Order: sequence, then C-alpha cells, then structure tokens
Amino acid sequence: VLAELIEKFVSHLSESRTDCYFSMGSYKAMDADVKKENLSSVQQLGVEMTVRYGKYLNLLKEDAENGLCFVLMNCEEFLKQQQRTVVSSLCCLQEHSAGYDWFASSIFLIMAGDREKTLMFLQQFSCLLVSAFLWLPRLHLSMHLPVTTVEYGIHPVYFCSAHHVEMLLKAELPLVCSAFHMSGFTPSQICLQWITQCFWNYMDWSEICHYIAICIFLGPDYQIYMCISVFRHLQQDILKHTEA
Repeated sequence: VLAELIEKFVSHLSESRTDCYFSMGSYKAMDADVKKENLSSVQQLGVEMTVRYGKYLNLLKEDAENGLCFVLMNCEEFLKQQQRTVVSSLCCLQEHSAGYDWFASSIFLIMAGDREKTLMFLQQFSCLLVSAFLWLPRLHLSMHLPVTTVEYGIHPVYFCSAHHVEMLLKAELPLVCSAFHMSGFTPSQICLQWITQCFWNYMDWSEICHYIAICIFLGPDYQIYMCISVFRHLQQDILKHTEA
C-alpha cells in the first residue's frame, strides 16, 4: 500500500511544472544484466546487507541481488548526467558516487524488489525538492549547486537540515543541547549519520518507511522535526550518559 501511495503521489507531482524543482533530463535504463562485480567494494558490501535485511523482512526473493545492482548502477549513471567536474584534493570529491546509496536501497525494499518500478520512481522523485534532502547522492557534485558549495564538499543536508536541528534543539531541548556541548560532539554530526543512512540500524523498518513517507508527503522540513523527536525520545538516556 505504501509503495503504491508514494508512487502515485510522486508521479502526480512530477507531472506538475510548479512542483518540479529540478529537471529530470532524459535517461534510458542500461542493460538489465548488471553484476555485483561492476560495483565498488563498499557498494557490494551494502548490497549484501540490503538483500540480507530484505529477506529477513520477507520483502525480497532469491534473485534480488541482481535487481538491486541494476538499480544502483542506473542511479549512478542517471545522476552523473547532472554532475559537474570539480578539481579538488578532497577524497569525497574524487568519486562520482557518494558512498552507498541507502535511500535507493530503501525504495527498492519498499517496492518489494521490483527494479523497474524502483528506477521509475527514483527518476520521477529526482525532480522534486525533497529529493535533495532525502536522497543524499542526488546532490553529490551536482550542477544544481553553486561551484563554491560543491568545492567545499559539504552536503546541503548538513548546512540546512542539521543546522536547523541544532537551532531548534537549543529552544526545545536545552538539556540535550548542553549535553552535546559538554561531550565535544555536535548534534549535526549525529543527524547527518542518521539521514545519510535513512535511519537504518537506528529505527525499525516500519519507522523508516514512516520517515520517508512523511518527508515526501509533508515536505523536507519534517526531516528536521523527526530528528528533534528522536532526540526528545532519547533525552533521558542522553542525560544519563552525560552524568556517567
């Protein structure tokens, strides 16, 4: 039901010129015969984890690995069309891909391993503003960002979403804010980790689905509210650890 709901919602928005923030461009999917060996070692490891998790949730069948590799390779090629060339000594800017694509993997699981539906959804989703915040590889080396922003290698999620989380945290949860200040960590570091991984390894699958759906339906600012609500939920544990 969720797959059908977000599919129809995104399809409807992507047909509206006022809702399209980015251009989709034209892209035809590559050959379906994509093997795991075509991916980097990090991506191969991510594929194994995703397929294992998908089978554990009874969402994927035996041949799911090739389908996920097909999606990841095509996403990389599709996003390459909207990347700029940057000469930089920063390691994060040396590669065309920005690590493992947890968002595409999440959509692949939501679509129950249907690679064509997943790829079609991601292409339509890439037009919308929320894609810049939920799908982090979307803006890696992107021509939609100013050159100076790309050269710094800092993702907009860090200086937009994570920054606003810190601002809200001061007002909403001052004790948690102080605890972070004393620890030498910043809440934005933790938030970036959560958001990059789509809360994998932090939330249950149903909650991950709710996070993705809420941000798609209600807007990217709900990413910030979600982080604040997690900090509120963890407040007692955070304060206990601070005392210890």
